[in-house]
Amino acid sequence: MTRWLTILILVIFVGLAVGCSTTNETANGNSNAATEATTKPGPDNSEITTKVDANGVKTEERVFHNNPKVARIVVTTNKNGTRTVKAYSPKGEEREVKDSDDIMTATGDKVASAAGFVADKAEDVGGAAKDAGEATKEKTEAAAAKTADTAKSVGSKTAEEAKKVGDKTVSGAKTVGSKTVSGAKKAGDAVKKVIP
Repeated sequence: MTRWLTILILVIFVGLAVGCSTTNETANGNSNAATEATTKPGPDNSEITTKVDANGVKTEERVFHNNPKVARIVVTTNKNGTRTVKAYSPKGEEREVKDSDDIMTATGDKVASAAGFVADKAEDVGGAAKDAGEATKEKTEAAAAKTADTAKSVGSKTAEEAKKVGDKTVSGAKTVGSKTVSGAKKAGDAVKKVIP
């Protein structure tokens, strides 16, 4: 009977040892496991994904949809609270962001400005200059057309006036010519009277 009792106690000990071992492994495994990523909609047409890895490092990624200046930002927070923020342009350029207190709620333009993505601003200025150039071109073409119309009008009036002057000159010349002829006839008649 003591033999059976000894075997029974031994089996119970082995069972407890195995059970405790499994519980400790599960507890250790859970403490090192990473949490699953959660995704939620963010402001300014963005999406925020948050996850924590096995070492307790929290990573938040905010992806901007259809923003021409910034594509995404990644905020990494270590166990000790050290936080780094990196912004990525649509072209893939990476910049560290210093002013990052409200980075997860700020507009895409504010994030791009904080990251120093100014190349797109130059494109905006270039676009504005192009628009101004097109407006100037249209105004110049309109002014040229108006000048051409005015020149045609002045030319037509000048031609009409020249024709009138020409007509008057011809008329005056005819009058002078006929008076000259008439005067010459009278002079000829007077000479005939004087010289018989």
